[in-house]
Amino acid sequence: MKKNVTFGKSLIPLLGLIAAAACSIFIWKAGMNFPLIVGVILASIIAISCGWSWNNVQQMMVNGVSRALPAVLILLAIGMIIGTWIASGVIPTMIYYGMMIIDPSWFVPLVALVTGIVAITLGTSFTSIATVGLAFMAIGEGLGFSPALVAGAVISGAYFGDKLSPLSDTTNVAAAMVDTDLFSHIKHMLWDTIPAFLLSLLLFWLFGSFEVAGSQMDSSTVEAMMQGLGAAFVIHPLLLLLPVLTILLMLKRVPALPALMGVSLLGAVLAVVVQGTSVSSIVQFMTSGFSIETGVGAVDSLLNRGGLTSMLGTVGILIIATALGGILEETGSFEVLTKRMMEKVKTTGTLIGSTLLTTLAVGLASGAQFLAIILPARTFVQKYKDMKIDTKNLSRAVESMGTVGINLIPWSVPAVFASSIFGISAWEFIPYAFFIYLVPLINLLFGFTGWTITRKDYSHEIKSTPAKEEAL
Repeated sequence: MKKNVTFGKSLIPLLGLIAAAACSIFIWKAGMNFPLIVGVILASIIAISCGWSWNNVQQMMVNGVSRALPAVLILLAIGMIIGTWIASGVIPTMIYYGMMIIDPSWFVPLVALVTGIVAITLGTSFTSIATVGLAFMAIGEGLGFSPALVAGAVISGAYFGDKLSPLSDTTNVAAAMVDTDLFSHIKHMLWDTIPAFLLSLLLFWLFGSFEVAGSQMDSSTVEAMMQGLGAAFVIHPLLLLLPVLTILLMLKRVPALPALMGVSLLGAVLAVVVQGTSVSSIVQFMTSGFSIETGVGAVDSLLNRGGLTSMLGTVGILIIATALGGILEETGSFEVLTKRMMEKVKTTGTLIGSTLLTTLAVGLASGAQFLAIILPARTFVQKYKDMKIDTKNLSRAVESMGTVGINLIPWSVPAVFASSIFGISAWEFIPYAFFIYLVPLINLLFGFTGWTITRKDYSHEIKSTPAKEEAL
């Protein structure tokens, strides 16, 4: 006979995960795979102790992982894009022309702004980070900027754009989960997104100015990188038509996976036609990543990457995290934790604060954006209606932490992905990704002051039933 999972038991997998993560990151230097496995083991033990069979637990994990399969395939497609876009000369061309025209004094805020524009049009932070973000990292290296600062600017821009794009999957999910119109949700997010991004741009300008003033920008490094790129690749502005085509496909709402696979294959064709690369080399680049020796260390370190295999570490994290999330969701552990929190909710401030805290807790336990958005949205939607607070406040809050703030968690899938693309630890760039903690903080401020919090009377609606919630 199955028993209800108690509050204390619900905490065990989460606390075990955090403790194992602290040891693994700071002492063992072993990454996040093992701590997540610890979380899965503890969650499984709790489930079995409460009456579920091993077959039940296994099915919970399968259900959790199955929801991540589209994201897994997209990650693999992005790995292929990186390999073929470097081999075709697309990313080297972006780096080459970027070094020609960018003024160092405005470079860092410009990184955030351009990445944000690209992310809005593409509707995805991951693709923006892996393409223009990678190019900006190379340009920043040549200009002498700290990689952590440039990475922070790329991430801030990517999630600014992802958050506001009507093409973004997380933005659509957040609105759908609370029965809010998509464009009402986006319009309401302008109140937290625009101030946070403007403050971020100011901070990037200040930090970038300090680095420019405090160091001697070596023009010879830029020249060496440009010469290395020019010697290794055919550099031509027409190659930039491939990123433009990618943007057009997204604007036409072509499904993400076919679009990404298509532009990856077009990159392969360009590599053969423009760069004279052999088909066998292209297949190797798509599989294991691009590889070259230009004689310029900065160029080699930034271009020798990509391929399907480069994404396997992030895919592994995603699979284990969603397996853990599946157990915690289906055993009711998340519901128990959030119910205890909702018992103390009496004001708008505590409601918004509890929403943010719950979303962070789901992110800590699973590392997955979708779970961090869906579970709190499902849990809190009736509470918002009962307190006559428009549910678009809920969608804004869960997206601020579930889409953006989750990057504060070094073992989350978005942070691990960015770390693998940039080749630096998440601990290095998180302090500089100003946007990711300004957005949740602004939401918390709105909750306790009442600013921008809209109200709506839902008394005419029939309360959500379990059947209705399941349909969502």
